This record gives sequence, C-alpha cells and structure tokens, in this order.
Amino acid sequence: MAAMDSSNAFIKEYQDRFEKKLKENEIVLLEHWKEQLDKIASMRPDSMASLQMQVKKTSEMMANRIKVLKKE
Repeated sequence: MAAMDSSNAFIKEYQDRFEKKLKENEIVLLEHWKEQLDKIASMRPDSMASLQMQVKKTSEMMANRIKVLKKE
C-alpha cells in the first residue's frame, strides 16, 4: 500500500511540474506575439495598406511557426 501511495505522489508531482512548465511556455509564447502586435499598434502607418502589410507579415510569421511546431 505504501508503494502505491508513493507512486501516486510521484505521478501527482510529475503532473504538477508538467502543467507548470506548460503554463510557463504559454506565457512566453503569448508575450512574444504580444510584442509583435504592440509594435504594429505603435506604428504610424502611412496608409491602411501599410498597416495591412504589417498585420499580414505577423500572420505569416505565426503560420510559419505553426508549421515548424507541427513537423516536430
């Protein structure tokens, strides 16, 4: 019975560490893309077309990153 409690404690601890790491990675990811969007928001585009190009460029960066992650 003690071995089962020990295994359950180990599994719980491992799950907690995994969830913490997952949350940390999500925070880093969101901070990165927030920085990208903040750059766009702070720009003074000459025209709507210029703004659209920046948004499209950011979207393409995100799409490329998704492709890379799906290949791994």
